Amino acid sequence: MANEAYAAAGVHDDLKEGASRIFYEAAKQTWENRKGRLGEVIVPTDSFSGLRAIRVGNLPKGTIMSLGFDGVGTKVELAERLGSHDTVAYDLFAMVCDDAVVRGAEPVLVGSILDVNQLNGPQKNHLNVIAQLAVGYVHAARDAGVAVINGEVAELGARVSGYSGFNYNWGAGLVWFAHEDKMITGKEVVPGDAIVALRENGFRSNGISLVRRTLRDAYGMNWETTLEGAHLGELALTPSVIYSAAVVDMFGGVWDEPRAKLHAVAHITGGGIPEKLKRALQPSGFGATLGGLFEPPQVMKDIHDMARMSEEDAHRTWNMGNGMLLVTPQPEQVIAIAKNRGLEAKVAGEVTRQQGIRIHTYRGALLQFK
Repeated sequence: MANEAYAAAGVHDDLKEGASRIFYEAAKQTWENRKGRLGEVIVPTDSFSGLRAIRVGNLPKGTIMSLGFDGVGTKVELAERLGSHDTVAYDLFAMVCDDAVVRGAEPVLVGSILDVNQLNGPQKNHLNVIAQLAVGYVHAARDAGVAVINGEVAELGARVSGYSGFNYNWGAGLVWFAHEDKMITGKEVVPGDAIVALRENGFRSNGISLVRRTLRDAYGMNWETTLEGAHLGELALTPSVIYSAAVVDMFGGVWDEPRAKLHAVAHITGGGIPEKLKRALQPSGFGATLGGLFEPPQVMKDIHDMARMSEEDAHRTWNMGNGMLLVTPQPEQVIAIAKNRGLEAKVAGEVTRQQGIRIHTYRGALLQFK
């Protein structure tokens, strides 16, 4: 009787257990990513509700640890409308892992919480969507070089809403380790340092509310039902590139010797290049001129035009095709390591004594940000 009442309230224990098993089996596939490394997963009991831990007894002196948290945000709505969920984990992992390497930290373990409206809809259960999310879980964890320690699923009924029959919010926590002597503080930045850009082919998980509003204004509330709206929506759903494994290769993580000097790192999320690069350079007091950035992907150009926004606002909202900027005196080494990880990289500018950020845009304008 209690289970029947619980189901009537929108919580289905049998489906929740099924969802948890799907995530557990996906998580197990990620443990190989840390085998023989800091963060190797120890599993005394092979069960999705069992204990999972890591050994930390042999960490070198000076090792520090912390946590980071983030989520996919409103990009989930694009996945719901288009019925495509197998890349959403890339956005989740990119937000937490790429934030960690900005300070010279090595991402190690990820845990997530998936809040859903219901696992049993009017016509079918939604474990197929959970399975799509789990596929992305495995692939994104491989690209980030991390192990997934858990995957919690919670049915919250009307507290979660959205489009289609299955709605969710997805957040994650990251455990990272770093060595005090290898932290990236930005204090070593000097004029003449090169700024290397890593290409991004989509919006990542930032500025999506503006994308959604622009599509709604252009094609109506149900924009995904129109041919052009669905096409742009699919392009806007392009998964985030995960840069963290390449950056860890550069500074060596906790254990290894650095392969390239990094004086500062900017992960281009909310606030865009002007805000994030300014923050990375702030400890040094210097500025930057960027004249060789990657061009934005075509979908970003199209939505930029549709939204009738200024170039300044676009650069403050989106990454404009550049998901991470690396400040380094060794650009050749940085570019080679990035390319070895399958990333597109090039010198995009340099650090200057003049404060502020100056951007020569792909349209030929010069933007100046204090």
